[in-house]
Amino acid sequence: MRKMSNTAVNNKTEQYDIIVAGAGAGGVFMAYELTKISNKARILFIEKGAPISARKCPISMGKTPVCVKCKPCHIMNGYGGAGGLSDGKYNITTEFGGDLHKYIGKEKAMELMEYVDGVLCSMGGAEAQLYSTADSDLKAEFLAHDLHLLSAKVRHLGTDRNYDILSRIYDFIKDRVDILFYTTVKDVARNEDGTFTVSTEHGNEHGTYTCKDLVLATGRSGSQWISQICDEFGIEQHKNRVDIGVRVELPAEVMKKITDQVYEAKVVYQTKQYNDLVRTFCMNPYGEVVSENTNGIVTVNGHSYADPVLHTENTNFALLVSNTFTKPFDDSNEYGTAIASLSNMLGGGVLVQRFGDLACGRRSSEHRFEKCFTRPTLKATPGDLSLVIPKRQLDDIIEMIYALDKVAPGVANEDTLLYGVEVKFYNSKVEVDNNLMTKVPGLYAIGDGSGVTHSLSQASASGVYVARMLAAKYA
Repeated sequence: MRKMSNTAVNNKTEQYDIIVAGAGAGGVFMAYELTKISNKARILFIEKGAPISARKCPISMGKTPVCVKCKPCHIMNGYGGAGGLSDGKYNITTEFGGDLHKYIGKEKAMELMEYVDGVLCSMGGAEAQLYSTADSDLKAEFLAHDLHLLSAKVRHLGTDRNYDILSRIYDFIKDRVDILFYTTVKDVARNEDGTFTVSTEHGNEHGTYTCKDLVLATGRSGSQWISQICDEFGIEQHKNRVDIGVRVELPAEVMKKITDQVYEAKVVYQTKQYNDLVRTFCMNPYGEVVSENTNGIVTVNGHSYADPVLHTENTNFALLVSNTFTKPFDDSNEYGTAIASLSNMLGGGVLVQRFGDLACGRRSSEHRFEKCFTRPTLKATPGDLSLVIPKRQLDDIIEMIYALDKVAPGVANEDTLLYGVEVKFYNSKVEVDNNLMTKVPGLYAIGDGSGVTHSLSQASASGVYVARMLAAKYA
């Protein structure tokens, strides 16, 4: 089969059975399953980012200390999607990470997530420990302080091992499916015979492709595009929430008791002041804080590596407050973008503040950071988060920091670092049926781009689910 890995030179319409827009977690596992299961489908994947081998963030390469806003962002786009250069945490649970189980059933969702874990292990992930919070003694200790530890199994691959596994999956599928990288889908049209015409752009070159089944798998970074496609086809979308908060960085020893047992603690706390829910997210023992570019907005995230040589002396995790709006304003993502834009405006990117300074109502400065015992892993601008994050959310975060300090003394130390802002954008939930198909026959939406899933495990499982249906169709 002819490969088109880097160019989209195409002067005529090419015909496929299946076209998948996006090669994130859902797309990767869809390609894997369509390769593994015998079928006659001709398949094309279109990805606006780079192949896994070319995904290199200038910050991680040491070329720049701050985000230079690559287009597209290598952290968010390319083979593997936003999870490609992440630390590869696969949470096997239906308690968080999306609503896939509401569409296909809890038993099937768990079965598919376990299957995904098995594939990862077969590709080199078996060396990564599988942690569980189900029977942890920590649950009682957290409950004593009104903190709720959610149940889940998690396999942490590490950024380095995750990269290797994705490379092996690519080697497995590359001779079975066609893949266009650095290519943007500009338009989708439905023809009278029920097929779809997909128009693409690669630099100054344009391509046209037709297919019988079209799968939208654009991930978090494709939120604006997928909303546009849904509007054009009259597909209903339901606004999702946006999570706003900070990334906490502190000495790894502070969280060691927790991370040694469960690796990542998903903890939910209801504040006394406002009765709001605050949660921990993406815990990275011995990791590093990183920046990422979502549609031109620089936010903060965290990674950690499997190789001990790459470990840092710190642990980082997010503290997030969920925000959902109704009338007259209901665009949660626009709200999150506005908050992140303030941080970008004041700090030129990411802001960082010592917790002691925030609690005292003073701005962190370069002078105060010279005396800080916690050494930051990300070059960020010292500043004042109270000028960026609304008071209510900031009060929630501060209250939870003090609550966590009761379980892990040291969380509320003066030199605990808070990076802002961390924003988790959730795509509007696309109206799909139990087959993850929209009201338009043959048009599917999977992964985080659909708003149905919010995690690597569930996004990957959704790709497997649709791939099996399509494989049977083209058997």
